[in-house]
Amino acid sequence: MGSGRTLKFALCEVLQFAGLCVPLFIIMQRFAVIVARVKTSAKPPGDSGTAYWLIVASSIAYVTSTALLVWVPVKYMVFMKKKFLVGRKKWRPVALVYVVLSTLPCFAFLIASSEVQINNNMKFDMFTELPVSLVLFSLICIDVVERIRQCRLTGQANNVEGDAEIPSAVLTHVEQVAPVAPITPAVPGPAAPRQAVPAPIQPGANHFGDRNLNGGVTRPETNGTVPGIPGNPGRPFNASGLSPQSAYHMSPYAYTGPLRFLCASDARAEVIVDSFMFWMDTVEMVRVAGHPLVYYSGWVFPIYIFSYLSCLRVVVMPHSPLLSSLGVALQDLPFFFVRVGLVAFFGFVTPLVYLLKNLLVCLAFVYFNFMTKLRVFNTERMFL
Repeated sequence: MGSGRTLKFALCEVLQFAGLCVPLFIIMQRFAVIVARVKTSAKPPGDSGTAYWLIVASSIAYVTSTALLVWVPVKYMVFMKKKFLVGRKKWRPVALVYVVLSTLPCFAFLIASSEVQINNNMKFDMFTELPVSLVLFSLICIDVVERIRQCRLTGQANNVEGDAEIPSAVLTHVEQVAPVAPITPAVPGPAAPRQAVPAPIQPGANHFGDRNLNGGVTRPETNGTVPGIPGNPGRPFNASGLSPQSAYHMSPYAYTGPLRFLCASDARAEVIVDSFMFWMDTVEMVRVAGHPLVYYSGWVFPIYIFSYLSCLRVVVMPHSPLLSSLGVALQDLPFFFVRVGLVAFFGFVTPLVYLLKNLLVCLAFVYFNFMTKLRVFNTERMFL
């Protein structure tokens, strides 16, 4: 057991450290090649070899110093459970350190590579695929490792430790229990005692009999709450008798047919899918910067700046209430205006579906969070 945990710990740390170092080395090496090419084509030509190795040595020194002075101390404090880092469990310090130490320099050198080529009338390298994809893929890996490292990597996902964002208990079958009325005490005298008559099952009763802790039968109020539950007043009520948080992770039925293997699902695998879907809009925005018309123009500045701001969302814990507002403020709203400008100047270099996605997300956020609270929308008789 101890060797398995040690192996998992080493695997997670190696993946995260590789995600920190590899994108920096590749992007700075490509930037060094561009600077060396500029030195060679200059009049008089400069020492291209010195410029190349100076940038490479600087990248090695940067990664070494940041790893020793920032990365390792933060990791140590996180594992030692320092309260000012992980006490309230609302944010992820490791993700913040990665975004600041790796993603920010990578985007800065992407912008610098474009400006160097524009100022010297060169079109040598656009960083089209590998470096940009590697930066975002490393960011996705950091996100996945941070979310899944508290879970078991073998066996069933029954036990979840720590603050993992994966549900552990999955209820797949609920038995129906009929409510039973309390027994009437016998009347003294010669008459025979009355037998208890079970109360009829009321239509619409839930699967747990709608019984409170005192043995009586309760009925949900009109506002959807169940009275009489001590310590939990006004708890939301639904058809299964559980709170929405519990019912959200319940399987509606257990399929036992010959194709039941098609219903296989695991929350650990869904974390990877969710992480990729979380970054698809940012990936598409960064991809637009690799277009030749866009890369050799001043539009790389707003693209990479707003793309980096959208990366800051990874600092917040998954499923946090802040993610909705941060997604609109740091991604959908600025991305909408950037995409409108790109379509106006360069045509449809970005798919129209992403433009519509940003617009609809912003409108839905404003409408459902603010406009529905107005008196004109706050009525129960609309849309009945």
